[in-house]
Amino acid sequence: MEHKFQGKWISNATFANLRARNVFHRQLEKVSLDCSEHRNQHVLFRKSFHIDRDFSSAKIYISADDYYKLYINGRFIAQGPSPSYHFQYNYNEIDISEFLVCGDNLIAVHTLYQGLINRVWQSGDLRHGLICDVVVDHSVVLSSDESFKVREHSGYSEMGTCGYQTQFLERYDSRSGEVDFEKVDFDDSEWSFAEECHFDDHAMAKQNSRMLEFERISPEKTSVNGNRIFYDFGANYVGYLSVRAKGSCGDAITVRCAQELNEDGRLRFDLRANCKYEEEWILSGREDVLDWFDYKAFRYAELEIPDSVEIKDVVFLVRHYPFDLKAQLKKEYTDSDDLRRIWNLCIHTQRYGVQEVIQDCMEREKGFYLGDGCYTALTNMILTKDDAMVRKLIDDAFSSSFITETLVTCMDCSFMQEIAEYPLIMVSLVMWHYRMKNDVEYLRSNYPKVVRLLEAYRRDYEKEGLLRDLDKWCVVEWPKNFQHGYDVDIREGQVCKTAHISINAYYLYAIRIANAIAKVLDVEPYRDEEPLLSAFDKAFYDSGKNLFRDGENSDHISLVGNSFAYGFNLCQTGLPFGKGERRWPGFSAFDGYGGALRV
Repeated sequence: MEHKFQGKWISNATFANLRARNVFHRQLEKVSLDCSEHRNQHVLFRKSFHIDRDFSSAKIYISADDYYKLYINGRFIAQGPSPSYHFQYNYNEIDISEFLVCGDNLIAVHTLYQGLINRVWQSGDLRHGLICDVVVDHSVVLSSDESFKVREHSGYSEMGTCGYQTQFLERYDSRSGEVDFEKVDFDDSEWSFAEECHFDDHAMAKQNSRMLEFERISPEKTSVNGNRIFYDFGANYVGYLSVRAKGSCGDAITVRCAQELNEDGRLRFDLRANCKYEEEWILSGREDVLDWFDYKAFRYAELEIPDSVEIKDVVFLVRHYPFDLKAQLKKEYTDSDDLRRIWNLCIHTQRYGVQEVIQDCMEREKGFYLGDGCYTALTNMILTKDDAMVRKLIDDAFSSSFITETLVTCMDCSFMQEIAEYPLIMVSLVMWHYRMKNDVEYLRSNYPKVVRLLEAYRRDYEKEGLLRDLDKWCVVEWPKNFQHGYDVDIREGQVCKTAHISINAYYLYAIRIANAIAKVLDVEPYRDEEPLLSAFDKAFYDSGKNLFRDGENSDHISLVGNSFAYGFNLCQTGLPFGKGERRWPGFSAFDGYGGALRV
């Protein structure tokens, strides 16, 4: 059941008086938003409260915009929420029974307003704040209000950004007066009181996916070379380097992270993914702990330290979505060393790569990409039988229709990008979910959305049975050198006027899937496919070569172009699956997901 908050959205005096601004637009619209103010703001909240009786259960309902890390009585509890749009903004329900005591308690929350236009969060919109209710034995004992103390954390300063302005590189200063703010005995007497966000417009929705899990990974190898200490954690993970160190006040440690090594054995901290993982940590003179807020993806770390510094402890605080493997390699494949290595790599990638959303990567973009996400989410569901990530992807993709009825590429964020194939790929994921979960009601709820999506493509782009004049980017294959000379101008940032085989194959296949859904639901088919198939053949099929051309005005034949015709069973008589008619089982030639799996 949805929780009805008694708490208010609160923030500091600056954010509480800002009006939200619109960050949404079509990709080709020329929009420039100034993000020079109110960026990289780490805002802390504290509140003591008293429980005057023994209790059997306690929960906190909490959210923050953009993000929070929650502490109770000095102990880290959780972080979130999963990225979401402000009109269905996620909150978390967390059992905190074991962390509260009868008597005095403290809640402390570290929030971040990143303030950048990127693929991570719906940020740059000037919305910031915290909201929470603490419920003990079904009674609210604490709600966010103006009695909370608030202060900006002065220990975080930016050293530039990395990726596609994805995150700030952090200079963390342990001399900051806000270090240890989460501890019960911390003195917040000089802090200000929070203010209610006067123009708040969040509509809250319970996060239907689970919270992140955390592991502590110790280095498998440590070596010292002069004033550089090298750590190898054995594999790439995602999370935070945690270091305990003691040195003189003002000592600066350079922290570098990498996913691979150069030929000379040194860290390649300038990643291939446009991230230069080189940051700074300033010591206080006490025993300090490096407290990164944002996470990175890496295997190797290096500390460059002054002579006076002693490193006490180093661990990798790894974060990932809960992963309970339910599939295994079939017995006949387990004798192959190559297959086992590939299998283990894939499992590791799913276990540690999936975060609060399905991401295309955990460093350069951290983006909830629709196309990439379909494959990763489907794989995750096959391996775990957990459909939460698939549902979030489908639900949030359809929610982006407020920007454009043909949906956006990257959900729950302020970066506006549209790739034409990706929403059409998702139509197949809707059916895959039904195939695996047999959830007819969820399929029924999504079918009208599928129809609205396809009707929007039909209205905006279909002419004489083919999609043309696309004001969306067509990827076809990525990177460009994998496109096999694809002979249509599909560059991003322009209108592609030419009808070409890739996007039209995706479109035809999505229509077929819609008809298959209609059949499952025992309703009238969405649309007659035959006129579209005839237009497809006429535009692209070369009868002399028994192959398909890239575009309606091209004689070029590419491997990638023909792969779509083959994979989606659009081939003519005489080609694979032809035999006088197109094979239509309801799914593509890549239909089987269980070849080497036992699920």
